[in-house]
Formats: sequence, structure tokens, C-alpha cells
Amino acid sequence: MELKPRAEQKIRALIAKGVSIPNPLSLDIGDEVSIDSISGNGVVLYPGTRLYGARTVISSGVVLGREGTVTVDNCQIGPQVELKGGSFSESVFLEKSNMGPGAQVREACILEEQAGGAHCVGLKQTILFPFVTLGSLINFCDCFMAGGTSRRDHSEVGSSYIHFNFTPDGNKTTPSLLGDVSRGVLLDQKAIFLGGQGGMVGPLQVGYGTTVAAGSIVRKDILVEDKLVISNTPSAAVLDYSHNAAVGVSRIIGHNFTYLANLCALEDWYRHVRRLFFEQQEFGMLIYEGALEKLLLAKQERIKRLQILVEKIPPGRHPACICETGARAVCELHTAVKHACDFFLQPCTDSELDGLRQTLCAAFEQHADTDGDYISTVQSLPDDARECARAWLSALVDAHVRRAGALLPSLRLFRKKTKG
Repeated sequence: MELKPRAEQKIRALIAKGVSIPNPLSLDIGDEVSIDSISGNGVVLYPGTRLYGARTVISSGVVLGREGTVTVDNCQIGPQVELKGGSFSESVFLEKSNMGPGAQVREACILEEQAGGAHCVGLKQTILFPFVTLGSLINFCDCFMAGGTSRRDHSEVGSSYIHFNFTPDGNKTTPSLLGDVSRGVLLDQKAIFLGGQGGMVGPLQVGYGTTVAAGSIVRKDILVEDKLVISNTPSAAVLDYSHNAAVGVSRIIGHNFTYLANLCALEDWYRHVRRLFFEQQEFGMLIYEGALEKLLLAKQERIKRLQILVEKIPPGRHPACICETGARAVCELHTAVKHACDFFLQPCTDSELDGLRQTLCAAFEQHADTDGDYISTVQSLPDDARECARAWLSALVDAHVRRAGALLPSLRLFRKKTKG
């Protein structure tokens, strides 16, 4: 077996800068990969590792492929991350996050500090806040999950769990929000537990402190916090079924707007707060830029899926069109959804919001650890700074949802009676 000339040069250069490569002949590295974006401090690339992508970043202490071959393609990987086996593309892994063997992490995922999963976990368009832990044999795409205060007190998804994110109509307007950004970023909320051998039918919202019993399929929002949820199994039946993209459209669009607004709030948190910590890390700004890119991809995915959903609702043929108000609501969907979605790609400017943000940033800069430890800094914030952060991010979410929803005033006619 012979190495390609350029690959051999890169491998020799990596070894020279201190990267541990037990079997250099088994490493495949693309011509586009920059070795300047790979740390020489404590990095281990086990046999079968494959590195591709011009934007791949590997920070100090990263271990790849300890338990199986690993493919990394355009990922930004922070310090002391361990990816034990599987394929990872277009995603960000922050300090001490990890994934077990057989993982498949596809585009627009962000695993924040100490988040991770066991073997055979599939993720795509998924954001896990610090400490969130996934068991084995899990499909958890199109989700945001927060909750918990440490590795001993963390939100968890049990083994053999699935987030059902694809409807019989072929729609993927199904992102689920477990916790939220405005409280979750402060790492002081009660953990969420989803029992194994279960699932969720997106889009859903789940409150902090929720425990879902093993084997349960969650089909409704759980907006009241600190509850144990045990679902009923539907009775066996053969029923008439009509594919109708407009069923529950108000609820679906409302959930998607809320999800998009939370992504916007998280983006602002990264820009104005987390950036302070990335600036102090090796390759920190490359990882920061990668995280912002993933958040943009996540917003674009949700907007694309919403527009596809609306296109499937034929103007003039939906049952709601038997009345004038129903026809007006359907017309709004086709004329205004794109403009409403565009709001989530634009900054939300407001003097009150700017004042809250400036107060928070000043408190963070004064309080931040000199060693740049994000977790300890957030957890030790004084109460007034924490309240300011919650108020700022909650107001951001509300403002984004309000200005997008203002373009669809008649949509409330489709809405079922639900909380939130």
C-alpha cells in the first residue's frame, strides 16, 4: 500500500507537529484539508481515520476512531472531543463532547460542551446543549434539547428512541423544541428525560423537568413542567385516511416560527456572549464561524420545509375555503409565508433589546474567567445578570415570532385550542 504523495507529506507534517497516528498508512486525508487547522497537542488519529473538507478544524486533545473508523468532513471540532467511530459532516463539536461508534452526524448539528451519545446514534439538524446525553440506537434529527446542570444532572434520551420527523404527506416541518434557548443557555434548568423504546411525533414542545416513561410515544406538547408522562397506545384499527397537508397547519407553522425564533436567539447569544470565549481558544474563531454557519443552515432548512408545506396546500381547494375567512387564511399562507420567514434571516433591532444585551455583555465581560471557561462562567453568573440574559433572549424570541405572525393574522382560525 502506498500513500498519495500529497497525503504522505501532510501525514509526515502532522506527525512532526505532534499528532499521534499509530498507523500512518491507514490515514486518508484530502488534498483540501489544511494541516494548519489541526492541533499538534494531544491529537490522536486511530487507524481508519479519514479527514476531508477545507473547513475541517481539529483542536487540542481530540481523539478520533478509538473504537472504529471515523470519517470527518468539514467539521469544526473543539478541545478534548472524542468521536469513537462513524461519519461526521458539516457539524460542530464543542469542548469534551463525544459520540460512540457507529454514529452518523450529518449537516447543521451543534453538540455543545460535554454533550454526546453512545453507539449507533443518528443526528441531522440537531442542537444539543451542554451535558445532554443520548443513549444507543437513536434517531434524533430536527431537534433542539437543553436542560440539566452538570454531567451528573443532565437531560437524557433513552436507547432505541426516535424523533418522528417525516409525515405520510412527505413533510418535514417537524422540528421539536425540548426546553428553550432563553433559559437553557444559563445551565440552571431541570433535566428532561425521554425513556427508551419510545418516540416523539414532531413538531412538539416539551417543558423542563419532564419525564416521559419508557415505551411512550409523545404526540402532544408537554407545556406544563415537572410532569411524568405515560402515553396510551392507540387501539388497533383500519380507518379512512386522506392525505391533507393543511391539517393542523396553524399549529405546525406556529411551532416552526417558535423554533426559528429560538435559533435566532441562540445565534445572538453566540455573537454577543459566546464569542468572548471562542476568542481565547486555539482555532476558536474558526469554530465560532462554523457554529454560526450551522445555525444559518438550520434556519434555512426550517424555512425551506415550511415553504414546501405551503406549496402542498392548493389555493381554493382546501375545505376551509367554504367560508370567506378560511379562503383569506389560505391566501395569506401563499402570499405571506415567505416574507414572514425572511424575518428570521434578519436581525431584530429594538432599543429595549439593545439595552438588555449591552447590560448583559458588560456583566459577562466583567465576570468572565481569565482562562476562558464558558461553563464555570455561566454557572457562577450573579442573579441580576442571569435575569438580564433571560429577559433579553425571551424578548428576542417573542419579537421574532410576533413580527412574523403579524403577516398571517387569519391563521388563528385554523388553530386548535392549545396552550402557547
